[in-house]
Amino acid sequence: MQSLITAIVEHDEAASFLAWPGDFELDRKDHVEDVHLASGAALEGFAGDGAGGTYFFCGSGGEERPVLYADSEGSAALVAIGLEQLLQLLLVAPWWRDCRAFTEEESRELAAEYLEDMPDLAARRNRAATALGLDLPTEAEALAALRRVATEAGKDFILIFTPEDTPYDRLIND
Repeated sequence: MQSLITAIVEHDEAASFLAWPGDFELDRKDHVEDVHLASGAALEGFAGDGAGGTYFFCGSGGEERPVLYADSEGSAALVAIGLEQLLQLLLVAPWWRDCRAFTEEESRELAAEYLEDMPDLAARRNRAATALGLDLPTEAEALAALRRVATEAGKDFILIFTPEDTPYDRLIND
């Protein structure tokens, strides 16, 4: 089976959607600071966003590993268990960073802002999902999974700013 990273590289339309509105690019994998996980588990940057944030695989293995997101402001959260779950989130709710209450109403309001600028968002999203071979959850399902991962499993994934040995703030709180 083809890896999702390879599929993104090979499908320009999927990579384009993930770049915007997803704000996810595979060539932005270097984090702005020296960091490590408190547990000592491996940390591998594999993608980033335009504001200096980085997506990391945690632990050993492949694309099924937990994914931690760290922004450039000193906050971090576990956002997915595996690349597939992360891509589903980015495809159905690319505005997830602004969705603090994790409600359908909040997500609808944010979606409306994106749709003003990108009326073909749903069609582009669906083509990207097809190119990547992904089934898409609803926005509510994707945001509920994000909240669950960040507040439950995420408690075991504390990112540390190595030079000062201090933890990053929690990007997503209970």
